[in-house]
Amino acid sequence: MFVTRLLSGIVLMLAAIFVLVFGDIWLLAVLGVLALSGIYEILRVFQMEKHPLAVTVYISTAAYYVLLHFQLQRWALGLLVLTLIVLLVTYVTQYPKYKIDKVARSFLALFYVAYLLSYVYQTRCLEHGHWFVWLIVIGSWGSDTCAYVTGMLFGKHHFSDLSPKKTIEGCIGGVVGAGLIGFIYSYFFPYHTVFVISPMVVFPLVAMISAVISQYGDLAASAIKRNYEIKDYGKLIPGHGGVLDRFDSVLFVAPFVYYLLVLTSYIHF
Repeated sequence: MFVTRLLSGIVLMLAAIFVLVFGDIWLLAVLGVLALSGIYEILRVFQMEKHPLAVTVYISTAAYYVLLHFQLQRWALGLLVLTLIVLLVTYVTQYPKYKIDKVARSFLALFYVAYLLSYVYQTRCLEHGHWFVWLIVIGSWGSDTCAYVTGMLFGKHHFSDLSPKKTIEGCIGGVVGAGLIGFIYSYFFPYHTVFVISPMVVFPLVAMISAVISQYGDLAASAIKRNYEIKDYGKLIPGHGGVLDRFDSVLFVAPFVYYLLVLTSYIHF
């Protein structure tokens, strides 16, 4: 299991490097596929992956990523509103066949997976985004690795019932480790005038805040699994599980990195 997890992790990281470096349609296409896969996984947990309401969510997800491709993000809220209306119209016309909780779950799947994951692409599209997007990796996967190592070496105090292996020491190590990586990364950043203050302050700050958020992203996904008594969301990534098992922290970190960068710099939406 460890070898399988390690090898698939290496392949995943190489693929991430490729799409994040080249960006544009490559990154958007991969994120679109991941979003659809993640939505399918969570709707399968809800036992409605083939439900008529799910079809609306799949179509809306595809439409949203098309909007992103043509830089029409300003229509994203309109699409979200339209999707909710369509879901409710379906609910009303089929009443009492469906219950309102299915509408809520469908809408949650759309926003939780498709919209939050899209911030990886939106961060990459910012001015100097080819540098900034790696802060998402540092804040999610980087902090997770630091937390794992610290927890294995020093972990003694349990952190949450949602994740038996998480320790307070590991969580602290993840935050400190992400901050350190962010600080080192800032040394190579060439556009210092972009920020209101030094990137040597901004990068570690963003990385550490992201590391905290990352852990709650992981726990949120775990809470849903606990509610429905499943171990993994899927088996798409050998040794890791499904898309949501591997990208649960990214879903929370990506929007935070995006908005933190905008708030601490002269970059505009």
